[in-house]
Amino acid sequence: MIDIALSQEEPWPDGQWEQLATAAVRTAIGATPFGTLLTTSATVEVSIRLTSDEEVHALNRQYRGKDKTTNVLSFPMVQPDLIDTVSQNSDDGEVLLGDIVLAHGVCVAEAAERGIGVDDHATHLIVHGTLHLLGYDHMDDNEGDAMEAIERDALATLGIADPYAIRED
Repeated sequence: MIDIALSQEEPWPDGQWEQLATAAVRTAIGATPFGTLLTTSATVEVSIRLTSDEEVHALNRQYRGKDKTTNVLSFPMVQPDLIDTVSQNSDDGEVLLGDIVLAHGVCVAEAAERGIGVDDHATHLIVHGTLHLLGYDHMDDNEGDAMEAIERDALATLGIADPYAIRED
């Protein structure tokens, strides 16, 4: 079972964030070989924090050594090669997959720049962050292409257009 622990801070407005996050996480996991996590008897928790650019900047500086804000940060709690083993052998039936943190101002600005809704962009960032929790990365072209393909598939399932398509304006 997937459990989303969502916290929403200023300046994020009220919205259907928990439903959006749950759909994004479940769809991202289901689009990978880790799809069995959706039906495991263990509770697999993903913590999602919607917060300010300032908080994301501080976290990025503290944990990644990058003194700037970014759109999304992911903090995996389980090594990808151990995810299935941990979920099957959890002592208390719970596994914390990891944390995802989204920066409001960056998310809003990127959505406006792309001409899409903030909800759709936040969904994309949560899908992206979930894939990082599962061990996916985009440090080289091959890994990046594979990760983008999974994102496209997951977002299409959610009815969201390809975020990587080249727009003709």
